[in-house]
Amino acid sequence: MLVTVLCFLTGTVSAQSDEGAVAEAIKKLFNGISFSGQWFLSYQSGRKSNVTDNEFLLKRGYITFQKKFDDHFTARITQDVSVDREGDGEGDIEIRLKYGYLRYQFGSNNILYKPQIEFGLVSRPWIDFEQAINPYRVQGTMFLERYGVLSSADYGITFLSLLGGEIDEEYQKKVNKNFPGRYGSIAFGIYNGGGYHAIEKNENKLIEGRLSLRPLPEIFPGLQLSYVGAYGKGNTGISPEFNVNTLFLSLETELIVLTGTYFRGKGFENGEKLSPENLPYNNNSYSVFADFNIPDTPVSLLGRYDYFNTDAEPEKINSKRIIVGASYVFLEGCKIIFDYDRVKRSNFTGNDDYIVEVAVEFRY
Repeated sequence: MLVTVLCFLTGTVSAQSDEGAVAEAIKKLFNGISFSGQWFLSYQSGRKSNVTDNEFLLKRGYITFQKKFDDHFTARITQDVSVDREGDGEGDIEIRLKYGYLRYQFGSNNILYKPQIEFGLVSRPWIDFEQAINPYRVQGTMFLERYGVLSSADYGITFLSLLGGEIDEEYQKKVNKNFPGRYGSIAFGIYNGGGYHAIEKNENKLIEGRLSLRPLPEIFPGLQLSYVGAYGKGNTGISPEFNVNTLFLSLETELIVLTGTYFRGKGFENGEKLSPENLPYNNNSYSVFADFNIPDTPVSLLGRYDYFNTDAEPEKINSKRIIVGASYVFLEGCKIIFDYDRVKRSNFTGNDDYIVEVAVEFRY
């Protein structure tokens, strides 16, 4: 469509024999447009549900276009590229929309700094924030997303803002430039509830919100306390109850990043895994993560432990996951990661699942 419009503009202006107008039209068309990509490539060897696996694969890919119209309006489109693992197109490369929204940024005040609103297929409050602290999405999804509790994007509307201005530039440069609110940040919104990968199967909407506080911005800027909550119905015609209450503690420095997550809730966002009476189960889980940067090197050591428990009958079902590895940063935002991922499930009588992996995250 972009090429068609460009050809039309070029042809129209050329008919007027005005080469300067052609150049101006092209410049105006592309002014404010940015393009970026992010790719997760991997070699894996391991076992899942007693079936061994050994393959090179494309884990994920993202292609993003953004257009800045002025100081207030921005539009974003992100394509999600992945391999179809099931269905008629098994093995095919699929492209679907991850984000497609219009963003409006309001003026700042003493409390809300750079407040903005997104409408369309938008980012939801939690996963983006956690991925800004745990940079290993190339290894796999974050804790709550991995177990089907929350999605990263959905159809709806999101409001987000930094709190009290921005943290100092030195911290942003050396530690983390994402969500740099001096006293933290806030995000909340209303969504269909099934995630960007699902269609709406009922008339209920999900409310999700996050509050992150930086209590000691001058003394300890890397310390943040966060709460994320969600309330709605599971995305099925039955519409079972679904709620999430999560506390998150994060500590970031130049050398080490530590996080701890404690989660309680009821049901899953897709509305599945119900009792014989079609009632949702209670969930009670936690996760810890550590990332240690070896001084004066581009090498980091990482570790993560997830414990997920659901009160499924006739007895509680839980899974325990341990992830250990090392990463090497070779370009800004690009890394190679070597990791070992092992899962033990209480309701599975076979051998534990495990994956040994070499993965590459490439950004441009």
